[in-house]
Amino acid sequence: MPGERVRRRLAAIMAAEVVGFSRLMEANDEATLTALRQHRLDLIEPAVARHDGRIFKAMGDGFLAEFASALEAAEAALEIQRGLANRNADVPGDRAISLRIAINLGDVLVQGDDFYGDDVNLASRMVAHAPAGGVACSAGIRFQIGSKLDAAFADAGEKLLRNIARPVHVFLIEPALPASQQRAARTQSPQRRTSLAVLPFTNMSGDPQQEYFSDGITEDLITDLSNVSDLFVLSRNTVFKHKGRSANMEAIAGDLGVGFLLHGSVRRAGSKVRVTAQLTEGASGGQVWADRYDRDLTDIFALQDEITKSIVAQLKVKLLPRERKAIEQAPTQNIEAYTYYLRGRDYFHRGSRTYYNLAKRMFAKAIDLDPSYARAYAGLADCDAFLYMDYSEDTAAAVLRNSERALELEPDLAEAHASRGLALSIAHRTGESDAEFGAALAASPDLFELHYFCGRASYAQGRLEATARHWERAAEIKPEDYQTLILLNQVYTSLNREADAVRCAARGVERAERAFEKNPENPRPAYFMATALAKLNEVKRAEQWARTAVAIAPDDYLTLYNIACYYSVGGRTDDAFDLLFRLLPISNADMREWIMRDSDFDPLHADPRWQEVRRAAASEMGGHA
Repeated sequence: MPGERVRRRLAAIMAAEVVGFSRLMEANDEATLTALRQHRLDLIEPAVARHDGRIFKAMGDGFLAEFASALEAAEAALEIQRGLANRNADVPGDRAISLRIAINLGDVLVQGDDFYGDDVNLASRMVAHAPAGGVACSAGIRFQIGSKLDAAFADAGEKLLRNIARPVHVFLIEPALPASQQRAARTQSPQRRTSLAVLPFTNMSGDPQQEYFSDGITEDLITDLSNVSDLFVLSRNTVFKHKGRSANMEAIAGDLGVGFLLHGSVRRAGSKVRVTAQLTEGASGGQVWADRYDRDLTDIFALQDEITKSIVAQLKVKLLPRERKAIEQAPTQNIEAYTYYLRGRDYFHRGSRTYYNLAKRMFAKAIDLDPSYARAYAGLADCDAFLYMDYSEDTAAAVLRNSERALELEPDLAEAHASRGLALSIAHRTGESDAEFGAALAASPDLFELHYFCGRASYAQGRLEATARHWERAAEIKPEDYQTLILLNQVYTSLNREADAVRCAARGVERAERAFEKNPENPRPAYFMATALAKLNEVKRAEQWARTAVAIAPDDYLTLYNIACYYSVGGRTDDAFDLLFRLLPISNADMREWIMRDSDFDPLHADPRWQEVRRAAASEMGGHA
């Protein structure tokens, strides 16, 4: 308030921020805000109040609080972190709300209910040097507390803080827990392991057509480092959102919620390749390690092994014998086959029928060059699985054949287990299907394809709650995927969870618009948006996207199927039935089952013509719908 008196006083300032807030919000903004609100009401605010503190500023991703005593501030910080650890015990590490907390003691300016001054800013800047789930403090706090706190202080040394001229001596407060509790805490959450993100390596070849090669090197390093049990490595889908973005390392580490970043560049020229790699500490942005490798292309796997082992050594994590063996095992000895495989993966990630078929050609060429290339067989199985699910092509037998061959060659290959699980589900071999999905989950719990396929299998079996869990997880793992969100709209409608249905439809439309901008030849985002927008009562936009989809692919089965969904949701009953009767004779058994379960057709059920649809579907399936 203008003219209000400004006072000074000594205070302990606590600053807290949510680890990986942007990542959590992008994955599921409503769930993140709801969980954060509950943590504040149930834990954070009561803990601050119990220690005679007061939150004077709350931000979306954190808060500032003041205490009259350094000891009370530290005790409140430890109580909050212990409470969050307990509340997160059963929450997957990538969905848990984790805080970094910093405390500083200083002379602050007080005006009304707010606090200002360099010492407030210092606390805010020092947060970056606190570990996830941990507490950092200044030397002043350490001196004031002495031995009065049941905790140990680890000297982190002097740190340069952003926009703070002088270096600040930082200590980490470590709660005194029994050894058994410390061991349990380390095994409960991936956040307790050393966390790492491998950012997309930059293509320095001067040829955009070589982008697939640098992306492939990145993906292989993620795979190798994920084999190390003491490391928590973010998935490809999470880190690739930073591809091509210019930002400082501290900002990226804060956004992703990791302690370290591996980044670099790849230059390929003929049979030679140069790779530069750097390991950066997320909190400070300081370089931990860097190296440059100039090799023949035939040495690419040995080069990747060297980088992986260097990272393991620098992070001082344990490499078990089986992990070392997995890292050292080259997927193929044929570099030309490897190059075709990388091209296939690049096409596969673009995710449309055209690109799946291009990817299949690349994987097939890789197999021609090396018939024992397990990952190339798995790539074929993945492509056919998506062609079966997303484009209604009869490829189930090929999925089963290629996934089985991949597993004969490499028994622990997660993507092969996942695609085989889908093929077995299509064949109604449910027990075997569940076993394959379980094997994939054990090998790679953050595999998008696993959760997408498992959700599809659960839906076919009428297990809607399980479907929702898997598709929510898939949407978190792959921030650009729109399909799972819009399909979840149907699932939540069937479960009478209307608010969740609307949430997923709205978020799915946002993602689908971005996908269509990248691949305007693909009708899939367009017809998915038409149905979702009809659900949201955005009639004009829905009609525009429906027309766009039909203009792109007027005879495509799934385009017409989804336009029938759009007609049903939008109240155009006659048009919906006309299309359904046109589609039923050319539908396979799987699609007829889908028609019977699809909540988009719920508005048609009261019409007498729906019984004709049921009879036609039952007749084609040779049973009763």
